[in-house]
Amino acid sequence: MTRNVTAELLILRKRAATWILLGIWTLLGIFFAYVVPYALDQEDSAVGLKEFLPQSLAGNLIAGFPFFGGVFALMLGVFAVGSEYAWGTLKTLFTQRPGRLRVFAAKLAALGIVLVPFVVVLFAAGAVASFVIAQIEDAAVSWPSAWLLLRAMGAGWLILAVWAALGVLLGVVTRGTSLAIGIGILYALVIEGLLSAFADSVSLLEPLTQIFLRANGYSIAAALGASVDSIESSGPGSYSGPLVDSVQALVVLAAFVAGLVAVAGFLLRRRDVA
Repeated sequence: MTRNVTAELLILRKRAATWILLGIWTLLGIFFAYVVPYALDQEDSAVGLKEFLPQSLAGNLIAGFPFFGGVFALMLGVFAVGSEYAWGTLKTLFTQRPGRLRVFAAKLAALGIVLVPFVVVLFAAGAVASFVIAQIEDAAVSWPSAWLLLRAMGAGWLILAVWAALGVLLGVVTRGTSLAIGIGILYALVIEGLLSAFADSVSLLEPLTQIFLRANGYSIAAALGASVDSIESSGPGSYSGPLVDSVQALVVLAAFVAGLVAVAGFLLRRRDVA
């Protein structure tokens, strides 16, 4: 199994799409978390500046994970499995290795490992950006606790893992990449986005929105220090719907990961890949 995971990691490392997604995610994540809000901030108060300083690093960055980062994770998940259909390599893998589920498990493990740099690199870049702003404003540098940073990075990984699992499932269902990415983004923008926006005015939608990926992701972000203002204005995919308890959010997201992976594994095992 270790050799299988190592081989899948090599595939993801050699794939240009992985590095392109990581680079764009990091650049745009910093752009929407620091560059744009700081440039547009017209307040001179310490409260307004506080959001861009190192002490608010965890809350400021985690606000971009539930949707903006999720889209990149979804594409990564689609590429990890869906591209194997387009290249016709799944049949070769299934005939040369022990079993379909073992191959699938190796792909999932490699994908989970690759998501770690998507979290760590962004937090490292955010630390640099917040430190630079602190120097520009001549403000005191006070870093968040290591425990808060670890929780924020762990939550960020979980949020990305949910969207990556959705990408894997869509890649298996559509047996490709283009349609799977289109459906995933359509779901995030139209279904979750519109229904969450109308949840305040249509009471019947609120229970439904509480199990959405974005609602639970933003609930965790809020529990880790992300302000409501930053959630509602966190660039593309800003969220203004209802939030839930952080424990419930963790349970829901973990259940989504398990459910999406289970369905994808079942389909991959039962269906012909030709």
